[in-house]
Amino acid sequence: MAVLLRGSSCMSKGVGIMMRTPAVVIFLAVLSSAAFGQATATQSTAFEIADVHASAHGLFPYSSGGALVGDRYTIRDSTMVDLIGAAYGVTTDKVLGGPSWVEMDRFDVIAKAPPATPPETIKLMLQALLADRFKLAVHPDNKPLQAYMLTVEKGKPKLKESDSSGKSGCEPQQQDPTPGTIQYVTVNCRNVTMEAFAEILHDFAGGYLPDPVVDSTGLNGSYDFELKWTGRGQLAQAGDNGITIFDAVDNQLGLKLELKKTPMPVLFVDSVNEKPTENAPEVAKILPPSPPSEFDVAVIKPSKPDTNLRGRIDGAQIDVRGATLQFLITYAWDLNTSNDMLVNAPKWLDSDHYDILAKASVDPSADGPAGAPAKPPRITDEDLQQMVRALLIDRFKLAAHMEERPISAYTLFSEKPKLTKADPLSRTKCTEGPGPDGKDPRIKNPALNRLLTCQNMSMAQFADMLQSLAPGYIFAQVKDSTGLAGGWDFTLSFSAAGQLNPAPGPSGGAAPPGSTLTASDPSGALSLPDAVNKQLGLKLEKEIRPVSVLVIDHLEEKPTDN
Repeated sequence: MAVLLRGSSCMSKGVGIMMRTPAVVIFLAVLSSAAFGQATATQSTAFEIADVHASAHGLFPYSSGGALVGDRYTIRDSTMVDLIGAAYGVTTDKVLGGPSWVEMDRFDVIAKAPPATPPETIKLMLQALLADRFKLAVHPDNKPLQAYMLTVEKGKPKLKESDSSGKSGCEPQQQDPTPGTIQYVTVNCRNVTMEAFAEILHDFAGGYLPDPVVDSTGLNGSYDFELKWTGRGQLAQAGDNGITIFDAVDNQLGLKLELKKTPMPVLFVDSVNEKPTENAPEVAKILPPSPPSEFDVAVIKPSKPDTNLRGRIDGAQIDVRGATLQFLITYAWDLNTSNDMLVNAPKWLDSDHYDILAKASVDPSADGPAGAPAKPPRITDEDLQQMVRALLIDRFKLAAHMEERPISAYTLFSEKPKLTKADPLSRTKCTEGPGPDGKDPRIKNPALNRLLTCQNMSMAQFADMLQSLAPGYIFAQVKDSTGLAGGWDFTLSFSAAGQLNPAPGPSGGAAPPGSTLTASDPSGALSLPDAVNKQLGLKLEKEIRPVSVLVIDHLEEKPTDN
């Protein structure tokens, strides 16, 4: 499936652990650090008023927003680490210390500020808000952190010195769209310093490089070169033709990437309250909820036969081809892609395909911070789901409600636990990638293309997160029946659902959605349930129990006329 929205997929900074549902991910995919230091806020660097509250519980939360739109600054579903990063202009991996919950609890901040307030002033306002409402105290420090050191291999590097003319940077090259062709990420770099390349490499190959890349080559000047590798997600499919980023850097450039610890400037959290102080009584009057987002105009028509799902967002316009109503509904209601999560769904829900061309009115300042260079207005991610939902209700006369119904869902049990008791003062988190030891089984066996490193995680939290950690396997919230108390440290290596061959369906074809995947595979792939059992000593079993599902009360197959 083509990945066309908002930049090349090869520029992703890795797989976020709080992943959204596959429908959300596919829909969005098909469609200067400031100086560290505690600023002293004055009355002029404070928001006029702010609504601060815990975010509504979501199955697939992720931090969004962070721009001043008109006179309103909004940042949603953000952990305390996200908020500190936004306030001080630092990447979240540079925010250390603090209580265990700072990467788990999520908050919404909606605040009022004078229009066109400069971005640096907005940061000061957010710093003042965190100090006032959460009693946050931080200080700059220098700590050894994991980083990929970029060094020169034995012999001379395979780089061509640039004449220093023309543009500087690395551009992704067009890939061969032929079905079945092995896809490589290829970047053409011109007039690039090694210091700049280290940062670019982390941006382009974040799936391999979850930690920062630091230039230790000692090479001065600028260089021209091309680099080609296999994306992390395609490594297993490529087989012997796969090229990891480590091999590419070594064999094609004569350089080396090695995970080590190196001193880096950080921001250390001294203290912070988990619960913010109460909002001002007049906040609801001064900051009323925004009206629901809707498209201004939308053209819907049946897709041509054999149209593959694809799409793009161009400013305030979306263009989606070959979408089923099941796909659109699961996206709009933030559900997982399983038939069990939709009740009373008509048979044609996943067979009829539609093309949608829609446009919305968008505030020009919504694309970035105030004071930033002007860009074409665009639909924000947080509005898009709301717009699609309103479109389905209006044009397909969809009526639906959430309700608890008994369906088959996983429960987590304890067998012979292979878990390490956690330091209760350490942060609670699960990240994609290797732990402090740097060991990555995905390199040796690309079929094990998922690697979770979890720290101080209770079994209840792990069960709650499994739907977002492994959405291809888990379609409803997992129930914790392990009886294990406290926090635990562990790693879990398994294959994404697409890497395994499903058990055949009733007619000998592919298994229907939600069916059990085989535990073993000739390619070396390993299913999530089997990995949980073998590596953690726990067991995932299905049982019938009440789960919140979307009940479709009414839906018309043909949309109203354009």
